[in-house]
Parts: sequence; structure tokens; C-alpha cells
Amino acid sequence: MSTAIALLALTEHDVMRALDAVIDPELDEPITDLGFVRSVRFTDVGVEVHLRLPTSFCAPNFAYLMASDAKDALTALPEIGTVIVELDDHHDSGIINAGLASDAGYRGTFRHEAESDLEELRAVFQRKAHTAAMERALTALLRSRSDLLEADVAGVTLGDLPDDGAKEALLRRRETLGLDIRADSLVLVDDLGVPYPAASAALALRRARSTRISIDGNAHFCRGLLATRYPGSEDDQAPRAEETFFPLTDLIRTTRRSVA
Repeated sequence: MSTAIALLALTEHDVMRALDAVIDPELDEPITDLGFVRSVRFTDVGVEVHLRLPTSFCAPNFAYLMASDAKDALTALPEIGTVIVELDDHHDSGIINAGLASDAGYRGTFRHEAESDLEELRAVFQRKAHTAAMERALTALLRSRSDLLEADVAGVTLGDLPDDGAKEALLRRRETLGLDIRADSLVLVDDLGVPYPAASAALALRRARSTRISIDGNAHFCRGLLATRYPGSEDDQAPRAEETFFPLTDLIRTTRRSVA
């Protein structure tokens, strides 16, 4: 099949679904849901995609990682042809776009400014994403079961969680880290899969909650910034799932019951 014929079979929908796999490492959401995809244009030889970010000074390593992942995701499409991904309106757009065009890699693009490998950065945020997903699932379970104390979550297994979006997200993130996803596996574990003892379960859950709140807060803030910078871009943002908040009154009541 020639490239020209193959491109006729590809649609913007196909491109956007491929880009669903590209995650903002800090916000733990697809760039398609965040509205970061500015345009998709088919050319005679392939496809050209432009990305946008909430500010011009977003961290260059985050920006490069998302743009590079976007190019990789599109290149994997069958018979896609030439893939061009460019980042618009960023203070390092010229450097990033040149590096992407030449497939120079992160270190080859930023050279002496590249303090660490992108995979190290990706791993840091994958661990944070797992922590947040773990907290969402356990907090939702606490809210649904009045008999369950914070200290009790140390014994909760994946099989105890309801089959909902929170559990599905947690399983995906555990798989990413190589953690056990069997039904009898404990939910409250660290990044290496080591369980927390019951005596420190409540503290571990609260620390995880602070990580989740930080991620959710940043995501909400960045969505607003993008809509301010690019009026109308809010129409390209997918509605967020209901955020899992643990009311302070419930937290105080649960804590008192745990101590009693």
C-alpha cells in the first residue's frame, strides 16, 4: 500500500486516539484530555501535529517528553508516512522542534542542559501516579464503608475494591511499575510493592492523599491557564472525572474512631 493511499484511510480521529497514550507526566492525564493538541493536519507525505501548553515557561524536560512521546505514538501508526510534531509558543520551541525533527533525543537536543535522563523523570512521575491512584481507590472505599477505619486499609486487597474506574486506573499504574495485580494483592504498598503495616497505614494513606491533591490541583490550574492563554481551548478539554475528596469532618471522625 502506498503512503498516499494509506493516508486516505487515516483520519484525525485515528491520530487523536493514538495521542491518547501520551500522558502529561506531572498531571497524569492524556494530552488529548487536557487540550494540549492544537491542530492535526494531513500532508502529501504524512501528518503534522502542533501541541500547545498552558504557559510558555513549562519545564522544558516535561515539554520535550510529551512532544517526543507524541511523535513516537504517531510513528507507530501503520503506513503513517512522515510525522512532524511541533511545540508552539514555548520559550524553547526552536530547540525542541529542531531536536524532534532530527531525532536527536533529549540529551542530544539540550546537551549540557540535560541534567538527567528522561526515563528517570518518567519513572518519578509514574510512581507518583501510582500513589495517587492508590489513594483514590482506598479513599473511595472508606467513604462507601462506614465500618472501615483508616488503619484497616492495610489489609485491603485488590479483590476488595469495587470494579470501577478508580480500580481500573490503579491496576494500569501497578502494571506500569511491575507490581502484582492479582486479586489477593494488598492495595496499600510502596513503589516496590512492599506493604505498609497496620500501625502506619493511616499515615501512609494521608501522605498519598497529599500527592493526589497536588496532582489534581495542578491539573485544574493548568486547564484554567490553557483556557486563558488560548480562548476556546476549553472546548478541547475532556471533562474530568469527579475528584475523590475525603471531607475533613469524615477524616476527623475516622481518626477519633481509630484512636478510641
